[in-house]
Amino acid sequence: MQHDIEIIVRFTQDHAEWAAPIVFLLAFAESLVLVSMLVPATFILIGVGGLIGLSHVAFMPLWLAATLGAVTGDWLSFWLGQHYHGPISRMWPFAKRPDLLERGQRFFLKWGVYGVFFGRFFGPLRASVPLAAGACGMSVVAFQWANVTSAALWAAIMLGPGALGLPTVMNYLPK
Repeated sequence: MQHDIEIIVRFTQDHAEWAAPIVFLLAFAESLVLVSMLVPATFILIGVGGLIGLSHVAFMPLWLAATLGAVTGDWLSFWLGQHYHGPISRMWPFAKRPDLLERGQRFFLKWGVYGVFFGRFFGPLRASVPLAAGACGMSVVAFQWANVTSAALWAAIMLGPGALGLPTVMNYLPK
């Protein structure tokens, strides 16, 4: 995994014009149910955030790309929950580990719209809470409020250390 992170971060550093689309796709993958378990996007986003302080990559386009990617991934997970929550519970990995979906549902049922907001900041819940919110019939307006506001804050947290010149994963990659 370390090698994959390094490749993507180095590619982004060498091809700054691709930074925003790469960040959008990473944030989208990190927020989309099922896909989020396969893509180590959090570490890559933090690494790409480190490029803000090291190269000519601007914060605002990357922040906007991360925000839009996260909003889109969560919205699609929510939509899938609304329309396909039964079949999804029988798919990998939920069929083998039903606790993943159940945790998201319990978290949502306990916290409601705040659960959607705060769920974004907890890796295992990030993609399952929107799916559970859709399956439980949460209103689209309430979901989108939590989705957009949490995505904007999450994107700033992922990319912010690099913009502020703080140490990030870039400081620990081999040269």
